[in-house]
Amino acid sequence: MPDITIILILVVAMVIAAVYTAMVTRLLHSAIGLGITSAILAILIFQLASPLTAVFELSVCAGLISAIFISVTSLTQRLTPEKFAERRRQRLRRFWFLPVIIIVAAVVLSLIHIPMTFNLPAPPAENNVNIILWRLRHLDLLGQIVILLAGAFGVVIFFKEQK
Repeated sequence: MPDITIILILVVAMVIAAVYTAMVTRLLHSAIGLGITSAILAILIFQLASPLTAVFELSVCAGLISAIFISVTSLTQRLTPEKFAERRRQRLRRFWFLPVIIIVAAVVLSLIHIPMTFNLPAPPAENNVNIILWRLRHLDLLGQIVILLAGAFGVVIFFKEQK
């Protein structure tokens, strides 16, 4: 069973990365923040004894989705400093309450004493990855394939030259 301290540190780091992703003004920094959030989530999932799910999370969300966002961001035009400052003011006006809500929720949750026990299911008796993927977790694999194909087709359609 993983150490609860490590899990709490990972959860706090993931929340900080997610808030950074939502609050930052530049699209490139937001895409990088999303990748970091997803990578921390993959580490957390791995700590909770689900390595295949962690690999899927890391490959699709931290890898493919972040790569698509970064490639799309590189095609956009930069804002003028005036428009950038205005967008930053609008974003801060729109999301000023987000850090406050997270801090209040953290304080409230720290005051509630709920015994935390992780009752993870027993690992499958089968140790062969092929059997686990193709027989026991075939829906997860199908979902992974669909997401990868959707991302690939989205990139192809996005970069397709118009006639």
